[in-house]
Amino acid sequence: MMPPARLILILALLAALLPPRAAGALDTAARAAYLMDFETGAVMLERNAEQPLPPASMSKLMTLYMLFEALKDGRVQLDTTFPVSTRAKEMGGSTMFLNELDRPTVEELILGIIVNSGNDACVVVAEALAGSEEAFARRMTERARELGLRQTNLVNASGWPHPDHRMSVRDLALLTAHIIRDFPEYYHYFAVRENDYKNRSPANRFNRNPLLRLDIGADGLKTGHTQEAGYGLVASAVQGGRRVILVVAGLDSERQRTEEAERLITWAFRDFRNRQLFGAGATVAEAEVWLGASARVPMVTAAPVVATLPFDDGAAVKLRAVYDGPIEAPVAEGQEIGRLVIEAEGLAPVTVPLLAGQAVARGGYLTRVEAAAQGLLGRLLALF
Repeated sequence: MMPPARLILILALLAALLPPRAAGALDTAARAAYLMDFETGAVMLERNAEQPLPPASMSKLMTLYMLFEALKDGRVQLDTTFPVSTRAKEMGGSTMFLNELDRPTVEELILGIIVNSGNDACVVVAEALAGSEEAFARRMTERARELGLRQTNLVNASGWPHPDHRMSVRDLALLTAHIIRDFPEYYHYFAVRENDYKNRSPANRFNRNPLLRLDIGADGLKTGHTQEAGYGLVASAVQGGRRVILVVAGLDSERQRTEEAERLITWAFRDFRNRQLFGAGATVAEAEVWLGASARVPMVTAAPVVATLPFDDGAAVKLRAVYDGPIEAPVAEGQEIGRLVIEAEGLAPVTVPLLAGQAVARGGYLTRVEAAAQGLLGRLLALF
């Protein structure tokens, strides 16, 4: 009989690793906000992060994700042309000013969606990839679920106001991370600052992302605004090789959106840093093995472990190696047997898988006899 499962606490404080500088909690004027480190997934700020909200044009990122997937799997090419329906041409709001005689390429539509926030371009993409905008919206919602976007329900391709068209700021941040990670070959389009399809929209040719004009390392992604949604922004920026992702929603004006986004991104780079805690294959702890040829097995990292930590010489940073054990033999080398939990002041805990550093075969007859005897002794002692 195996002993009951238990959790093992191992490591200590790493405050000595951190240079002095204070990182205090920050509030925001946004109705909802989510600020995360791209590499580590650490969340530096969240407010109403899981609340489904009207995303306005920020949901165009999901339309782009679907189009990028079609490009990557070869269903379309950048020079593939799509027809323009009357429905697409008659879309209101921000547009590329497409008409039924146009045959825009996929690349032109990507720029039209990103730079011009073209509602007409979104309908063209939806109808080309799924036959109808309604069918495309259903596919987007299904794909969002597969990507782990729990609070996303989409009923159109453009973000046009609808009571059932909703996304959370967390979902938008995770979607952004997927876009950056899954489609690096297309991400550069988000930094394009001007686009005027056939010289039809000189007044609407500039990218609405205000951070692209600031010297803070911003390189994308998308703004959004409706009366119900307020002013929102999905943004990403890189400084010193470190990337952060920010989503804000429900702000009162374009100016407030710009100032708040700049303030939060500056804070993320100023008050937090990424630190490698372990190299790939490093032994973090040892786990007990039940009925194995060896009584313990090293718990190792699969890849370098990098953590987002506050700039604060007094911040408590705790590392815990956690597993359910003892782990029953046989154990295969590389088998996931536990996780490393990283806890830092002001940040949500982050977990990293830990693997078996070596194989442990099942023990022989004497091992099993010894284990049985220990189990019997333990039960006898429990009686007294």
